[in-house]
Amino acid sequence: MTKGVDLISPRDLGPDAPAQRRSAGRLLIAGPVIFLLAEFVAAMAWTHPAYSYTHHFISNLGVHGPSTLFGQYMYSPLAWVMNTGFFLFGLTILAGIVALRDLAGRGRWAMLVPAAMLAVGGVLLALFPGSGEALEDGSGQYHSTGAFLGFIGGNVLAIVLGRRWERIGVSSRMGRALVTVGVIGLVSMTAYLGLIVSAGDDAVGVIGLIERGAVHPFLIGLICAGVAINKRRSAEGAPSLPTGARAAD
Repeated sequence: MTKGVDLISPRDLGPDAPAQRRSAGRLLIAGPVIFLLAEFVAAMAWTHPAYSYTHHFISNLGVHGPSTLFGQYMYSPLAWVMNTGFFLFGLTILAGIVALRDLAGRGRWAMLVPAAMLAVGGVLLALFPGSGEALEDGSGQYHSTGAFLGFIGGNVLAIVLGRRWERIGVSSRMGRALVTVGVIGLVSMTAYLGLIVSAGDDAVGVIGLIERGAVHPFLIGLICAGVAINKRRSAEGAPSLPTGARAAD
């Protein structure tokens, strides 16, 4: 038995909050991992010639083909893998944001809106692959809308999370990093759109790299944020430790 013991209380709002925040962190990790893993698997199955992360559009991986668009030949044997990744990744990230329930008011909506845009964008990308035929039959507009929603939603979400670093339980350094990757993504998106418009049917050689500059930074940023949230909330959910304890006989 001890006397004069003060216990460190967690900052969470209820007994279930630590587990819930750990779930949020893990979902924010899982969403980007789903995308990146699906992209890698689908790209590895693309041969003759090999798929290029620098030259080819990301969306090409979701087109079984064969098809041609913007001067790029598309034939993705595992298109269903990429489309499954498109469908799931944004929804998983949205679920992670929803799990951050201790955020309220405008701050909560500021995160939910871009996360929802990202989720809807991913679903549209999955359901309407960006093939040459899609451009001709009109369904390509849904794919384009999905891409823009994904670009804008993902990068704005990273910026909003970064600006609310203290509320979501990450360091100020992580917050600055999230804002930085979001800005990089929006700048890359602008450059990507400019090249699409100016190049016409002749895709620029590094267009795939520029497009990934609009996507991969915020995905990596969300993974890092998820790790930080999960780690911090796991520590807060640990049993309380005595401070200034004095052993008493």
